[in-house]
Amino acid sequence: MEASPIAAAVDRANDQHYEVPADFFEAVLGPRLKYSCARYDHPGATLAEAEDAALARTARHADLVDGQRILELGCGWGSLSLWMAEMFPASRVVAVSNSASQREFVEARAAGRGLRNLRVVTADVNRFETTERFDRVVSVEMFEHVRNWDALLARVRDWLGPEGRLFLHVFAHVREATFYSTDGPGDWMGRHFFTGGMMPSRDLPHRFPHRFVVEDEWWWDGTHYARTADAWLRNLDHARESVERRVGARAFRRWRMFFLACRELFGRRGGETWGVGHYRLRAPEE
Repeated sequence: MEASPIAAAVDRANDQHYEVPADFFEAVLGPRLKYSCARYDHPGATLAEAEDAALARTARHADLVDGQRILELGCGWGSLSLWMAEMFPASRVVAVSNSASQREFVEARAAGRGLRNLRVVTADVNRFETTERFDRVVSVEMFEHVRNWDALLARVRDWLGPEGRLFLHVFAHVREATFYSTDGPGDWMGRHFFTGGMMPSRDLPHRFPHRFVVEDEWWWDGTHYARTADAWLRNLDHARESVERRVGARAFRRWRMFFLACRELFGRRGGETWGVGHYRLRAPEE
């Protein structure tokens, strides 16, 4: 990992997920457009309720309070950044996305809600720089696209103030970290959805104690992601006609296969093998 660039195949990953038309995701995701694992706290929870529950837990686990300076790495369609800007009006939120279309989308939503404490930046994580210092750096399902965690964590240290904390939300295998390959006949996921990406292990955030120490952590079993992917799949099927008109029948089938694969992967063995980790990290004491 240490010999790699921070993120590999950035343009491919961007095309695979983030330059897909916004109206596709509006048809498939929940109302918050949270393109990451939701949290189902009871059997009858809807996707909308699960999105809100996940955002609330993220804020609690990251120890967010009003008035903080917050940097989000990999903001997606703005679910967390917009939520933070709404919930913490005295905070200043800077959101980073590799996608210009995502920036425009999030900016439009922020303007429509009258949010003036959110700034969106388009930047490749390999090249992103800032002279600002933040109380919190948060990242939700972005580090899975990072090959060199050590290099990025070193930079995050520089972006945090003296009492700052890093919060990570990553999907993970309970034991093994693996890179997605694109070469073999069975590497469909790597070729079409996670080029340059990886499946972290549950303990991976603990492996860089010279950069950060895990202060607290939480684990969601894979059933939460299985239910999330199943909800996306049902939304996709419901919107099939309009989605096929927008992105084509082939892309529809590919996304359907992706959501099916995610549902089955995270739901395997009752969610015991893959899941989602939340980690709050601090700089080590010198």
